[in-house]
Parts: sequence; C-alpha cells; structure tokens
Amino acid sequence: MIYRTEYMERLKAFKDVKVIKIVTGLRRSGKSTLLEMFRDELLRGDVSPAQIQFFNFELMEYDYVRDYKTLYNLVTSKIVKEKKNYLFFDEIQQVKGWEKALNSLSLEYYVDIYVTGSNAYLLSSELATLISGRYVEIKILPLSFKEYYGAWQEMGKSREALFDDYLKYGGLPQLLDLPNEQTKESFLSSIFDTIILKDVLERNKLRTIDVLKRVFAFVCGNVSSMTSSNKIANYISKEAKLDTKIRPATIGNILEMLENAFIVYRANRYDVRGKAVLKSLEKYYVADMGLKNVVAGYGLDNYGHSLENIVYLELVRRGYHVYVGKNETKEIDFVAIDKNGKRYFQVTESLRGEETRKREVAPFLSTHDFYEKTILTMDRTYATNIEGIKIVNILDFLLDS
Repeated sequence: MIYRTEYMERLKAFKDVKVIKIVTGLRRSGKSTLLEMFRDELLRGDVSPAQIQFFNFELMEYDYVRDYKTLYNLVTSKIVKEKKNYLFFDEIQQVKGWEKALNSLSLEYYVDIYVTGSNAYLLSSELATLISGRYVEIKILPLSFKEYYGAWQEMGKSREALFDDYLKYGGLPQLLDLPNEQTKESFLSSIFDTIILKDVLERNKLRTIDVLKRVFAFVCGNVSSMTSSNKIANYISKEAKLDTKIRPATIGNILEMLENAFIVYRANRYDVRGKAVLKSLEKYYVADMGLKNVVAGYGLDNYGHSLENIVYLELVRRGYHVYVGKNETKEIDFVAIDKNGKRYFQVTESLRGEETRKREVAPFLSTHDFYEKTILTMDRTYATNIEGIKIVNILDFLLDS
C-alpha cells in the first residue's frame, strides 16, 4: 500500500477532535485504504485492538447491518468503557439512516469517528443537514505524480517514462497491481462504467445514459477549453442528430452530477483586474487521466491539454482555489488562491520559439501586480526566468511538494 502522507496528516490533525471525519472522493481513489492505514497507525501507537471497531459494509460479514438501529446496537455492544473508542465505517451509505446512529454515538460516547462512502451518497451539500455541522470533509484525489513516482521509481524507468505512463493511465492506486496495458485499460473501463451507472445515473434517477455519456465524452475531449452548457447542448444535439434540441439546463444538471461524483472538476473564470469570479463560461477538468483517456483515446493530439489537466489537479491537491484568469482580452491558465494570496500559472508543452514565448508571457505582463508568476513547461533549460517570470519544468514542479 502506498502511504498517503498528505491525507494521513490531515486525519492526524483531526484525531480526537469532536467532529466526524468523512473521507470523500472519486470511486477507487483510495478512501478505504486510507482508513485502514490510519487504523494500523493507531494500533502501532498506544491504542489497543479492543478500542477500535472497523466496519466495511461491502463485506458479507455485515450484510445484516442495513438500518441505523442495528448499527447502533452493534457498535454500543462493543464499546470499551472509560477509554477513547475509534470507530471506522467504510461504505456507510449501505446503512439506511446511518447519520442517526453516528450522531447519537458522537453525543453519547467517548468516540472518534471516521467515515467513507460512495461520494454519490455523501454529497457535501447534504452532509451539513445529515450530521448537523459536526463533521469535517477530507476530499481525496487519485495518486499524485509524486506518489506514483515514489511507488515505481525502483523499477529503473526514468521519471520521464514514468510520467508518460502516469499521463496515459492515471493515478488510481489499484493500477499499480495490474500487469499489462490490456488489464489496465479493462480496469479503467469498468471503473468508468461503475461511476456513470451507479454514482451518477442511479443516484440521480436519470432515464437515459446516452446524453450523460456524451456530456462526459465532450468534457474529456475538450479539457482546458472554455465552454458553456449552451455550447455543449448545441454540440450534442447536432452530433446525435436529435429531433428536439437538448436544453442547456439539462446539460448544466448533468455537469453538476459529474462534479458531485468527483469525476469532473470545474474552474470558473476570475477577472484579474476586477478581482471577481465571473459567471459566464468555464473550463472542465477530469479527476484522473486514465479515465479521461479511456473515453477520449490515447492519442497525442491533446498532449498540452493533458498537461494542463495534471497541473490543475496538483494545484487543487495543494489546497488552492483554482480559477481561469481573465486579464482583459488575455487568458491566464490558472489563478491559484489560498490564505497566503495569489499565484499565476501558465502551462505549455514547450517555450521554444519566439512566438510561443511572447504568447505565454503576455498575459502576465499586463496584470500590473506583484504576485508570483510561473510558466510550467516540459522543457529542460538553464533559463529560470523571463522578465522576472519563473520558468519551471513540470516534473520538477510536481515532485517538489
């Protein structure tokens, strides 16, 4: 198992804090494994096995636990009195009314509670209502390139070769156990089908899968391109040769469903001069490159867009709120904002060529502010800046975190 340092540190920060820790994220991104790692770390410390209860509700062992009363009675029957009890609930959505049991356990007993579940059933918008605000949500992404590189570097491959693999197959942890390209592609196809069918179609009670798949395929084929619900509706109506045009509102709802399933991320536009988030037009990125490629194909025609997708996910992983920058008529790939301020990023496969350099630098020069500006490129060069703008190799950036 790959030790997920970043997420383990977040869990440790909330250990013994009187809130329910809820781990959400893309299906098969490592939520269950993260809880197992945290449990094992507790056992290596001063916590005894009797103080820990771990339930995986996808196992037949707990098939009879399907309502909150049964769950509550099972847990309380094993509580160790006068000691802190650590309760882990994996795939909690299998238990009807689970929030009633967890709310009561949190109030009545000396417990520390950790939960995962299908993100389709643990929507952020619903958690506040279900658990009355007594929770913290930890959103997990597939493996970063740094984690992927750490797992594979002993194979003898160069980091460039490993990055090519990562770009092609993505960072779902189970891929590390698969022996060849055929099994990896089959695995990714099955995960995609499961997410679309269970986490989106079933959860939202959609009547047809065709438009849903077409919307996701559009996103995969147009990563990093500015778009809108109206544009997607027009494209799909024409492509599918529909008699009745699809309503933009329908497309907007489907995009929101894909976001709720953590398979798609939206980046709104940010007016650099006006310092405001804009409502019109946005870009979409896919949570995992393997899932993107299994739909859009493995060609090199969108290599630069794939690089941009990777950088977007990395910035989200590092805790930034990430926007697409609008600077008058020019576009900055990313405006990354956190409590420390702003950073600007441009992403390009190469800076070779005078026209390319001018194009990538121009949006930065007209911002007229002093926030850090960085161009990320696959080039390896002795040059480290252009007019005060940093030039950083993408792999160096991804591994330096």
